[in-house]
Amino acid sequence: MVSAMRRYPFVSLIAVSLLGFAAGAAERKADPLWTIVNAPDRTDDDKKDDPSRKPLEVLRFSGVKPGMRVADLGAGGGYMTELLARAVGEKGVVYAQNPKMFVEKFVGPAWEKRLASPADKNVKGAVREFDDPLPPEAKDLDLVVNAFTYHDTVWLGVDRDKMNKAVFNALKKGGVYLILDHAGRDGTGTTETKTLHRIEEKAVVDELKKAGFKLEASADFLRNPADPKDKGVFTEIRGKTDRFVLKFVKP
Repeated sequence: MVSAMRRYPFVSLIAVSLLGFAAGAAERKADPLWTIVNAPDRTDDDKKDDPSRKPLEVLRFSGVKPGMRVADLGAGGGYMTELLARAVGEKGVVYAQNPKMFVEKFVGPAWEKRLASPADKNVKGAVREFDDPLPPEAKDLDLVVNAFTYHDTVWLGVDRDKMNKAVFNALKKGGVYLILDHAGRDGTGTTETKTLHRIEEKAVVDELKKAGFKLEASADFLRNPADPKDKGVFTEIRGKTDRFVLKFVKP
């Protein structure tokens, strides 16, 4: 074999590449979050959304771990809820909130089906308005996630000061409030939340700081500099919008 590798250097390169690939595959499978995202029992519809939503990167950035107490605000159809439920495991809990309007007009039976699935057995569904999104027992939370619905709270007329204060109070000290949303153009603030379903990043930061949170970090894995930010998120740019990911912490 050594002789062959000396005579045919390309054989050596192929061997090294194969060894590297095998080592990388083993390392990925040893990563609990990688295993969660690649679970064979996840639905085909969820997996179709993975390339644009990058769930592995989101979960890693959130810091979610087994046993955590977590909330998913504006859970919609439950894509993120299920990922969080798998990540916190049997000893953890996920409070998944949807306002009544979301349930009646958008998610309907799909929401009930999601909550009834084995992967979501540690999920407690809550149909509550954003102003008061969490049930009384949702205390000492480690993580609260709002994935792409913060802008909706604007055009829905939600009292966001009240909402953010409720999240602040429900989190334990050092708890994380993770917000992902479609970026609006500089200077637009909250003015295009209903027309384009976008919100300026600075507007979110200002509101969360006002509620007492500290901006700890931001991530670029959902960024798209090529997005002109002047089109609605449900047009041809769907799945390719410039999206910000902000991690706030309760001091």
